[in-house]
Amino acid sequence: MKEWLLQIFTWWQGQTIGTRFYTWRKGQKVGEDDAGNQYYQNADGTKRWVIYNGPAEASMIAGGWHGWIHYRVDTPPSKEDYKPRAWQKPHQPNYTGTAKAYRPQGSLLTPSERPRVTDDYDAWTP
Repeated sequence: MKEWLLQIFTWWQGQTIGTRFYTWRKGQKVGEDDAGNQYYQNADGTKRWVIYNGPAEASMIAGGWHGWIHYRVDTPPSKEDYKPRAWQKPHQPNYTGTAKAYRPQGSLLTPSERPRVTDDYDAWTP
């Protein structure tokens, strides 16, 4: 029952019931990437969408599929011998808002003490 309610009311946990129905009726599976994301398009190719394997995180789209989903290329990576370029990095999750998020030196959330202010800064006093 909980899974059914989540499909109706939440879009960030995966596909909603509306997306599931639309995919069932009009979707043609084009392929799948290494992360398990599934890519679809309608019969005339005017709509393209992805069903994520897990939470909906746009950065999870693989580099080769990114061009196809954004209409940069017409041929999906599943129908060609796609190899990532040397400069393309593997996916890293988005850690924003988590304990693993990047915190630069001087950030209030950094566990270390903030460096002392140098002589070029004078705090304002009324």
